[in-house]
Amino acid sequence: MTRRTCLMAAILLAAWCLAPLAQAGVWHWVARRKAADRPWHGGYYHTQWGQPVALVVPPTAELQTRYAWGVANTDIRPIWHQFDRRYPGPYGGGLGFKPTPVWPYHTDQFGVYYVRGPWK
Repeated sequence: MTRRTCLMAAILLAAWCLAPLAQAGVWHWVARRKAADRPWHGGYYHTQWGQPVALVVPPTAELQTRYAWGVANTDIRPIWHQFDRRYPGPYGGGLGFKPTPVWPYHTDQFGVYYVRGPWK
């Protein structure tokens, strides 16, 4: 076999083996693991509310686009956190969030953060 044929066969075999991993069940397991060790918000609060605001998106949303000033500073990242109806316990508050700068250079500085909606 030629090198090209072997490469194509390897790609097709890998795609066939990894196809089940692309299903929603695995994505939600990974999202739960990632969300367990990081907060759903950034370090800024929304100026109208004085605290971070969760922008609830559909539960099937997986990615968000984050815009920043400058060349090549815009990126696409996964949305790890999902809204949950369980009682989270008492809120400690007072984490020392920063206000939106006078000249914001990133969308994270507005204090609005994506959170996927609950599954019914």
